[in-house]
Amino acid sequence: MVKYQLRDRGIKDERVLTAMSKIPRHQFIDSSWQDLAYSDRPLPIGHNQTISQPYIVAYMSEAAEIFPGDRVLEIGTGCGYQAAVLGELAQEVYSIEVIPQLAQRARHILSQLNYQNIN
Repeated sequence: MVKYQLRDRGIKDERVLTAMSKIPRHQFIDSSWQDLAYSDRPLPIGHNQTISQPYIVAYMSEAAEIFPGDRVLEIGTGCGYQAAVLGELAQEVYSIEVIPQLAQRARHILSQLNYQNIN
């Protein structure tokens, strides 16, 4: 995913590329979509929402120019995948989700993956 979908399409920030290669995207989606977990496309996560395609996540993360000591606010946690990427880049991430079921699921996944810097 990192080489063909991100690096070859112009993503240059090594910290973003490292974060994207480290995070298990398949854990953020329903098992029925596992075979497409690393494809460069949005996938449904329930409640008429989607997980963004990897290139868009990388592009936004690179454009934000996040440094290790930064605190980041994310509006719309969704499944928590973007929050995980931000958690690899920043000191603290505050993520807000208005759909309770998505917020609960994201908290559970991020906790399982031991992201202690994401609130």
